[in-house]
Amino acid sequence: MYAGLKDTPCCLCGRDETHTRIAVPPRAIRLMENGEPISWRDVVGTVTLRFCADDWDLVSDLAIEMDTHPLSRCNAAHVSLDLREDHEALLSATKDETDQTELEARIERDAEATLDAVDDPYTEERDVVEAIVALRALEELDVRTDPSDPLTT
Repeated sequence: MYAGLKDTPCCLCGRDETHTRIAVPPRAIRLMENGEPISWRDVVGTVTLRFCADDWDLVSDLAIEMDTHPLSRCNAAHVSLDLREDHEALLSATKDETDQTELEARIERDAEATLDAVDDPYTEERDVVEAIVALRALEELDVRTDPSDPLTT
């Protein structure tokens, strides 16, 4: 069941015209402004953040130069996401909690592979920024499975 917006504004400044988008794990919603009321366990797939051209430069610098993420400044009301159907309301039955560990592990593996290929001419800056943001978010949430960090080794 779709619940988020597909054409979302910049999650930092709210500007309608966006330049670049990245995907982060659902649990990263907890790190964003206005993210508390959103049940990250009910998100199906990744959460998409969009940035305007000016903010993309800032996000890129934060990730590549400072090895951090801007999620605490991103507004969760401006993300694109899909929520699973509410079976409790539909069927009067209790549903099991969604296990996001497989998705998070896949995002972590893909991010690490991207950072391993950072010198490859086909690796785009957007992919590197997305990888850094995803890994730093997973670290801040204490979810990273692999203690070796390709960014600091």
